[in-house]
Amino acid sequence: MRQVFDDGPPEASRTHGPTTSVRGLVDPAAARAGFELVRVAPAPDLADLVERHWVVRWDLPPGTSFTQVLVPHPVANVVAEESGYAAHGVPPGLFERTLTGSGAVVGTKLRPGAFRVLLGHPDAVRPGVRVPAATFLGPTAARTGAAALALAVAGSDEDAARTVEPLLRARAARARTSRSTQDLDRVARVLAALVRGDLGPGAGVADLAAVVGTSPRSLQRLFATYVGVSPKWVLQRHRVHLAADLLAADPDQDLAALATAVGYYDQAHLGTDFARATGSTPGAYARRCAASRAALVGSAAG
Repeated sequence: MRQVFDDGPPEASRTHGPTTSVRGLVDPAAARAGFELVRVAPAPDLADLVERHWVVRWDLPPGTSFTQVLVPHPVANVVAEESGYAAHGVPPGLFERTLTGSGAVVGTKLRPGAFRVLLGHPDAVRPGVRVPAATFLGPTAARTGAAALALAVAGSDEDAARTVEPLLRARAARARTSRSTQDLDRVARVLAALVRGDLGPGAGVADLAAVVGTSPRSLQRLFATYVGVSPKWVLQRHRVHLAADLLAADPDQDLAALATAVGYYDQAHLGTDFARATGSTPGAYARRCAASRAALVGSAAG
């Protein structure tokens, strides 16, 4: 199975400033053995609303399965799969998917707040909301999603991504307003500063608000309207993503030092947020990642 786990966001996202990291896969070494992940940059005229497209493809031996857990970002994804084409809002907890046999999924990862603009309804920020793509992309959405999925199954990842873009482009042209464009830009600037590491590990909500020259209360209202989670949630999730990524790269590191490095006062606070977000303690996660790395090395050597 071809493995494509690239080390950074697609080029268009770099141009517009990434608003989410490429972190979030629980136990990335194990993920490499379970499926193929390809990221595709959006067309430049959609990059204010689309972070990236992605394709997941798998081909597992008969009688086997692979379960992947994801610690979500504060965004919605528009996903084409066998069960249909639909938008999925920010999950209320961990996202878990078990794969069997062979298949593919095509997704469009929207930028924070973009689903609120595209859907044009407050339901967009409801935790765990699922909306059929036809609701906001029109009556041809199901057919378009199926076409994109067929291309992904065939390995044509770029074509799969481009297939869904005309519907997104047409909806964006109808949904964008001067106010939403300005508000999404403010959200994007805050998230981009956090992802770039401009604010330092100990940043608080006031530091996020200062990025766009507003008050913490105003920033909270902005996030409640467009993103559906609070700035504090975003900070905590960013720190957990970073801690999980560092543990996956070096499972043997000191957990107290790790807590300080990602912005926590002590190891106990890291442990609480980490367990809530990932379902395991930092120590258990480190042991899991170490075992998966050893298995991956052993498989490559064999």
